Amino acid sequence: MTYKNWNIHRFPRNAAVTLTRAGYRPLPAVVLASRGVSTAGEAERLLDRSLDLLEDPFLLKDMDRAVARIAKAAADGEKVMVFGDYDVDGMTSTCVMLEYLESLGLDVGFYIPGRSEDGYGLNMSAIRQFHEAGVRLIVTVDCGVTAAEEVRYASSLGMDVIVTDHHECKPELPEAVAVIDPKRPDCPYPNKHLAGVGVAFKTVCALAGPDGREDVVRRFLELVALGTVADVVPLPGENSVLVSHGLELLSRTSRPGLGVLLRDTCLDVKRVTTASVGFSLAPRLNAAGRMGRAELSVRLLHTADPEEAEAIAAELDALNRERRELVSAIYEEASAMAVGQDGPLVLARRGWFQGVMGIVAARISEQEQVPSVMICVDDDGMGRGSCRSFGSFSLYSALQSCSDLLEDFGGHEMAAGITIAESNIPAFARRFREYYFHEIQGIPEPALEIDYEVVKPGLLTLDDLEALTALEPFGNGNPPPVLCLRGAVLTHLSSVGNGAHSRFRISKNGESFDGIFFCQAPEDLPVKQGDRIDLAFEPQINVFRGRRSVQLMAVDVKPHSPEELL
Repeated sequence: MTYKNWNIHRFPRNAAVTLTRAGYRPLPAVVLASRGVSTAGEAERLLDRSLDLLEDPFLLKDMDRAVARIAKAAADGEKVMVFGDYDVDGMTSTCVMLEYLESLGLDVGFYIPGRSEDGYGLNMSAIRQFHEAGVRLIVTVDCGVTAAEEVRYASSLGMDVIVTDHHECKPELPEAVAVIDPKRPDCPYPNKHLAGVGVAFKTVCALAGPDGREDVVRRFLELVALGTVADVVPLPGENSVLVSHGLELLSRTSRPGLGVLLRDTCLDVKRVTTASVGFSLAPRLNAAGRMGRAELSVRLLHTADPEEAEAIAAELDALNRERRELVSAIYEEASAMAVGQDGPLVLARRGWFQGVMGIVAARISEQEQVPSVMICVDDDGMGRGSCRSFGSFSLYSALQSCSDLLEDFGGHEMAAGITIAESNIPAFARRFREYYFHEIQGIPEPALEIDYEVVKPGLLTLDDLEALTALEPFGNGNPPPVLCLRGAVLTHLSSVGNGAHSRFRISKNGESFDGIFFCQAPEDLPVKQGDRIDLAFEPQINVFRGRRSVQLMAVDVKPHSPEELL
């Protein structure tokens, strides 16, 4: 996309000089300064990834009650069921909880609801199945905090429920044995942004106790990193510690399933990054959930058998191809429906495949630069929708304002899901739009946030780019640095990837750099070879046949404008 406005950050030059004198290389120094870091002490605290920063799990409300109830289940030989969710956060949460409860000797199974047939979260049908199978304790992961009615039903059948979740709470909490959610209003846990797998991990840490912490970290942090990055929760603070150490473990994983995924999807298996997870690993795992086979991904993560891992990975690959075809077809239909509309989009149709609604909603929101709700309606007139936000708009608050029109809803500020009767969709669309325009006061023009304008291209060295890795992990709340070069000459432009992407070379002040523009063909760009351009990019180190070089991953490009871009 082309941003109308570029917001090039102005940083205190004195702060950058101070950081450079403290030993930071020039490029990390200017990026840190542009993000408000002015002293070496502030930088050290910001970049600290020590495991000692992990919070005490017993700060989570009800953790003591959960530990006591699971200990009772182990002592009494009770049958336990882990109830998860069909996204990567839910899959990794399920695997963490399942494996640790198995290690305690519990008779434990797992259940992942189907997107189409079950919908999100605990449901009555599954609870009846558990009761008939002799289950005495249900442990939810990445779901359950809004399931007050379902928990009451389980209790009426003589089953206890422990909820571990990270989603927003409704006024009525479930009457469970324990409700562990950092977003509970009465929960003192400092990190309110744990992913579902982070909450599951904290529960396991509490069960293991201080003496078992090292083993738990070694066994599960790679899964925690995978689920945390995939769920796009804010990464500063404790989450950055979990992800940083987890990615390091992931790069040398002993899990056969993760090993196969890394081999098949990642360009550099020796250094797994948040981008590797977000663009390669997570979509492959998510494909199973979107196509109604989430248990496949849990089995892949859980198996210790290399042959089974290979077989499951082949199934996932086939499901991923099918998922891509569905996304492409529905995206084209949704794009056509969006033409001529202003403000947030509520798009509904019978026959759409519910499992890919979230992907399409995200693409539509990015394309149209507004929040979007994609609803697939079944033959009984019930719609299930996936919602994605844009900018700073809070989806959860908007859905709360429309709750009387919804059968159910859940999620957080940036992503949510709804269940709605088809007859209520027009009224919901009107109310949703009214709330949006009241909150936003007009449609905002998005601006590209740029950390630093590179006036001297010689600053873009391999050593400086390597030093930028100290700022990782990148993600929500800690985006990868975006830089810009203005007035460079586009000396080469060609298509790659069957015409889907553009490869280019630019030159300025005697320095030349190669780059890539993903999902933009040369003919779709607003510039051509030979033009003087302004380029916004993420600097990367490209490794090809053992040779390392600086590469610019383009974020935006436009003809050079001599006036200030603000």
